Amino acid sequence: MSDRRAPRQTFVGAGLFALALSACTLLSAPAHAADAAKPANGLQSLAELDGKAPSRRQLNVQNWKTAEGARVLFVEAHELPMFDLRLTFAAGSSQDAGTEGLATLTNAMLNEGVAGKDVTAIAQGFEGLGADFGNGAYRDMAVASLRSLSAADKRQPALKLFADVVGKPTFPEDSLKRIKNQMLAGFEYDKQNPAKLGANALSSKLYGTHPYAFPSDGNAKSIPGITQAQLRAFHAKAYAAGNAVIALVGDLSRSEAEAIAAQVSAALPKGPALPAPAQPSEPKPGITHIDYASKQTHLMLAELGIDRNDPDWAALSLGNQILGGGAFGTRLMSEVREKRGLTYGVYSSFTPMQVRGPFTINLQTRAELSEGTLKLVQDLLADYLKTGPTQQELDDAKRELAGSFPLSTASNASIVGQLGAIGFYNLPLTWLEDFMQQSQALTVEQVKTAMNKHLAADKLVIVTVGPKVPQKPLPPPTEKPADQPLGVPEH
Repeated sequence: MSDRRAPRQTFVGAGLFALALSACTLLSAPAHAADAAKPANGLQSLAELDGKAPSRRQLNVQNWKTAEGARVLFVEAHELPMFDLRLTFAAGSSQDAGTEGLATLTNAMLNEGVAGKDVTAIAQGFEGLGADFGNGAYRDMAVASLRSLSAADKRQPALKLFADVVGKPTFPEDSLKRIKNQMLAGFEYDKQNPAKLGANALSSKLYGTHPYAFPSDGNAKSIPGITQAQLRAFHAKAYAAGNAVIALVGDLSRSEAEAIAAQVSAALPKGPALPAPAQPSEPKPGITHIDYASKQTHLMLAELGIDRNDPDWAALSLGNQILGGGAFGTRLMSEVREKRGLTYGVYSSFTPMQVRGPFTINLQTRAELSEGTLKLVQDLLADYLKTGPTQQELDDAKRELAGSFPLSTASNASIVGQLGAIGFYNLPLTWLEDFMQQSQALTVEQVKTAMNKHLAADKLVIVTVGPKVPQKPLPPPTEKPADQPLGVPEH
């Protein structure tokens, strides 16, 4: 759950990822409307690019720590009279400590009440100032964001309200009952959602007893028993200043940014950063089938991937883009949809997190072709690991990355998301440029080596969701499949 209009961690490579966060797979991660800076000399025609990658915004990232220990990352951007503020806490479901759904419920309750204001008054307060509040909770992190006009008469009251909401929520009982009921209704809906059933089973099989194994939203047994006292205790520990990264982008001077960061940090509980979860153990490969009445079968394949600081991330990101991380033209899409018409879409992704996140392949196909389609996908992965990408595939992927890379800094909202992730995962301030340079320098052999280092075709954990029906042989590959395409998403 809980993506209450918060900007997703949009990370180049990861988020050309889901965002992946994503992803109704193993990680949950929507962006605000873009507010691109207006260039001094506008592009009049695509022909002006003349084969070159579009120019991208150069970021001067400033950083410091508040007196309470929060890390701050700041980029001045005076093109628009507004600013974006994003707080990122190590307060995701990996910190639930056995009370599943506690992190999500705590985050969902932030803007339900503060001293003297209920949820309606809080919403009206932000709206009356032209400000926008967002929040969300995921596996690793929880976030709270504010977008506001930068003029002092709007900025200051918006910041005061934001600081109260994030730092001093009251967790009112009536709101707690309402949100619990909403979550319980969601669990009932999930029983009719084969993709959700499969994703939850895949997480469990892949991670066992590790915190990443459990749904971030909790379940119908855990949510009803969570109390106000538990919410307050979790907030005091996980929303502490020492556990926070403050990202700021917008029409602010350094002194104004320092004042904002100090105000927000001082409003938070006092406390240190929380440790990351332990690394997960290797799972046992195998196939789990969930019976579900349908004309189609969901196929979900996974194995443990990498953590966010792995030095092979650039090579893996580009390698996955060629395998199944893009749209049309990937190995998987070409062979499974375009040549055989077996699915509407097939996608692969790495989701690096604080510790080893998942590598996944997802698709759905006609039930009577599910076994053959699954074997085809497994064979395609095995062949790709054996042969690696072609030089042409690598060149095309580099060109595509260079063309889409400017989107990572096209708006203040996208930049503040990047800064939050850089701070949260303790990446270098130059990470965006470093990633681009590393990606463009990669060779075919380096990509192949990295993919084989971290993936193996015989280590897949597989979950299928659909009916048990007699199987039919797959149609042969052709440039014009007779059925085009199968496996249109049902949910």
